[in-house]
Amino acid sequence: MPLFDLPLDDLRRYAPAVPEPADFDAFWQDTLHASAATPVLIDVRPEPTDLRLVDSWDVTFAGFAGEPVRAWYTRPSGVDGPLPVVVEYVGYGRGRGLPHERLTWPVAGYAHLLMDARGQSGLYGLGDTPDPHGATPGGPTPVTRGILAPEGYYYRRLVTDAVRAVHAARALPGADPARTVAAGNSQGGGLALAVAGLVPDLAALVTSAPFLCHVQRAIEITDAGPYGDIVTYLAVHREAEAAVRRTLSYVDGVSFARRAQAPAHFGIGLRDTVCPPSTGFAAYNQYGAATGGPAPQRSMHVYPFNGHEHGDATHVRRQLRWLADLFSGAVDGPGAPKLPETSVGTG
Repeated sequence: MPLFDLPLDDLRRYAPAVPEPADFDAFWQDTLHASAATPVLIDVRPEPTDLRLVDSWDVTFAGFAGEPVRAWYTRPSGVDGPLPVVVEYVGYGRGRGLPHERLTWPVAGYAHLLMDARGQSGLYGLGDTPDPHGATPGGPTPVTRGILAPEGYYYRRLVTDAVRAVHAARALPGADPARTVAAGNSQGGGLALAVAGLVPDLAALVTSAPFLCHVQRAIEITDAGPYGDIVTYLAVHREAEAAVRRTLSYVDGVSFARRAQAPAHFGIGLRDTVCPPSTGFAAYNQYGAATGGPAPQRSMHVYPFNGHEHGDATHVRRQLRWLADLFSGAVDGPGAPKLPETSVGTG
């Protein structure tokens, strides 16, 4: 039983009608088309790390409006041939840090692109990508920056960066474009989910405790940040509620999830007050619903006694095994045993 949200049996069936603007698809088509005019790779240079078993590069790619976004590209040393590439997005308040901070994916044998989060450096980790649009009307924190209109909202820019990171990863040496994975936790999980809805040929989605899902409910049931920053903003700007809710409807992870087609692996802690479990389940239960084809393969792991950390290292091991099975054909591969379409584990 969660501390404040719905019981697990209700969560398994929770598929609310999340408000979606009529021009949602056109909005994102136009947004991505405008940025696509700029070649994606700006600069790629080797980065010395003092690590002998991996090689790293400092990557700059063109994100929203062609603006430079930094990333670390790391892959195992001495491995020939193209590798599956995991594009990872960081949590709220984090930057890309240093190249040796996140080595799980490259030491597991993947190429790995870790995207910086524009304008978020310094809260939990350092970053190198400014957000030139910081003066856009709205609140002082990233989640409230530009929140009065979808065109100027911070997450319009960050989601575009995330999509462009996939294109950048596919253009990097030693990456297999056909085996590109979007991955992340919390804010990173929300960005990965958005990418799954906007990039139709993504190979896989790995997301946990996803942020920005069923946002209208989230700001009503939790005061924990970052949703609490929106609550605080509305507590002062009382007349802005309608505009804020409209803006948030353009970045809701449930809408992106409904359009996604890639096999997906989810993880949620039932005691999560940062990203309430009902919001993640709302996305999971409607994953692929708008594609018009067979439901994508998906799995969910639930951790009843955990909060925003969900399954932590145990869950990472599950992600590694799931993705290895997927690429070996053991998960919905030709002639391979089929997994249940919606399996919910409680480990």
